[in-house]
Amino acid sequence: MEGISRAIYTLLMLVAVGAAAWLLPRRRQVSRLTSRESAILGLSAFTGAMLGAKLPFIGQLGWEGFLSGRAWFMDGKTILGGIFGGYLAVEIAKSRLGIKVGTGDAFAIPIAIAVMIGRVGCFWAGCCYGTITELPWGVAFPNAGDANGVLRHPTQLYEGLFHGVAILLLVLGERRAWIPGQRLKAYLLAYLAYRFLTEWIRPETHWWLGLTAYQLACIGLSLILVGLWYRDEQRLNRESPSQGLSA
Repeated sequence: MEGISRAIYTLLMLVAVGAAAWLLPRRRQVSRLTSRESAILGLSAFTGAMLGAKLPFIGQLGWEGFLSGRAWFMDGKTILGGIFGGYLAVEIAKSRLGIKVGTGDAFAIPIAIAVMIGRVGCFWAGCCYGTITELPWGVAFPNAGDANGVLRHPTQLYEGLFHGVAILLLVLGERRAWIPGQRLKAYLLAYLAYRFLTEWIRPETHWWLGLTAYQLACIGLSLILVGLWYRDEQRLNRESPSQGLSA
């Protein structure tokens, strides 16, 4: 049974990455990029996401273990690190290529779809589960090492549902031209707020002020995104709207 779950997990992760890779080039009209620019930014996003998702293993294995490749074959990753690793990589690539147009709106929907599928994969693998619950939809996760009959929050499915709703809102926002150039930031800020709140039903270690490492990261990343949003709004006031916003 465990082997089947692992196979399904691997398949769903490949589907998640494949879906994002297939969608992004087809959204060039949203970002006004050439096919070459779209390919480079897509590859940058993928590379940055993979690196960011494995960052927690630096603390566990050190840089030597991370660079040697051992971290890549260990279970586990962080969605937060993956998303923002990809975000940073795209910004660096845009700077190197001299791309001034906004690209965030083009990335928002593919990211949300990939993460939604990935969280379903986490559910099948039995990782990223929540705390013990008596709610009727609780799920027994063998990987948690609990006694028989102990149920936990299926936080993977909660998050999959969040990203599913986000996809619908992003599609609607695209059709109605809501907050153009800022939809990726809006989606990420909403996700950070969601993740901050749901940390209370995750079995994570509390570090400072009763907050988990992920909650502290959510606060810091939210402040950065708010600052970037403000920067873009100020730029919009100075430049022609046709020049667009950054991601």
